[in-house]
Amino acid sequence: MGRASKAQAQENRQYVVATASRMFREKGTAVSIADLMKASGLTHGAFYKQFASKEDLVDKAIAHAFEDPAAHSPAGLEEPSGDHETARRTLIDQYLSIWHRDHAGDGCPVSGFAADLGREPDQAARSQRVYINGVRSRAARLATGDDDGMAQLCTMVGALVLARATRGNPISEELLQAARTALTMSDSDQSEPQHHTD
Repeated sequence: MGRASKAQAQENRQYVVATASRMFREKGTAVSIADLMKASGLTHGAFYKQFASKEDLVDKAIAHAFEDPAAHSPAGLEEPSGDHETARRTLIDQYLSIWHRDHAGDGCPVSGFAADLGREPDQAARSQRVYINGVRSRAARLATGDDDGMAQLCTMVGALVLARATRGNPISEELLQAARTALTMSDSDQSEPQHHTD
């Protein structure tokens, strides 16, 4: 069997990065190279022709997750449209959905990579710039007035991580609902006139 052409090798590389991006979000970066290459339909030996190390692949997988347009609106999570407030509420509802809880591999890289980057300081140092830019970008989509969206993003990511950890128990859906309510109730509270009594 002949060697793959440069174009085929590049296509294989991109496919491995995309596969790794999904698998790492779903199962963590501890996924073995053998399992990853098997899922990609390539040989274990092909990995070392494409990447300097597993850490190199993790860096590329994180970058892919934040840069790929499909990662911004994966299947099941549509890109919100309309005015900013409608888009913001749609994003909150989709992010804190059962679908997103159950499809980590196709979901948000902020929640998908947070635990691994927190556990692996060396990896975090290499991937941090891309990750931080991704966090800021997602927070900006939630920003309203003087609110930069950071606290809202923290609420959403925290609730999603907790809901995934408790999947199978009713508290999982309660956590998602509590976060949705907190993030949308504050909007209506702010828009309603305040009644003061002297």
